[in-house]
Amino acid sequence: MEKMWSPWRSIYIDSFIKEKGNGCIFCDVDESKITDNDSLLVYFGINCFVIMNLYPYNNGHLMVVPKRHLSDFSLLTFEEKNEVMQLIDDSISALRMTCKPQGFNVGANIGKAAGAGIDDHLHFHIVPRWNGDTNFMPVLGEVKIISKELLKTKTELIAAFKEIKK
Repeated sequence: MEKMWSPWRSIYIDSFIKEKGNGCIFCDVDESKITDNDSLLVYFGINCFVIMNLYPYNNGHLMVVPKRHLSDFSLLTFEEKNEVMQLIDDSISALRMTCKPQGFNVGANIGKAAGAGIDDHLHFHIVPRWNGDTNFMPVLGEVKIISKELLKTKTELIAAFKEIKK
């Protein structure tokens, strides 16, 4: 079996532990941060929010996160599950409007054994994909190329969510 390494993920995860003293980065998100350039929040709903991934797999990589701190999918309420699904759908629509991807990966890594970097607060990934978007740079050069500046993408996604939620 071939192994692919992503050492930037451990740096990302370790930075939260150092900054927050083992606190949860998702629990600190509030609606006021949507206009903060230090935050990658793009939409704040009733039970969940949408935030960009600071270390994305691709440009536009979003996460839908329930506001409640829990790690077990079965503990989500009916309302939370509905909002998660609606925000995944809205995220796909917003990404189609802004990034024009040819496909998507959508899912959750639930638990450390499943590959969750932040396993104590459930979250769902929406990764836009394009034909040929993987290359040798992350594997050989330990470099991930993101073609667009995060804050520009954030601004475009906020506008797209406003349009979708009209």
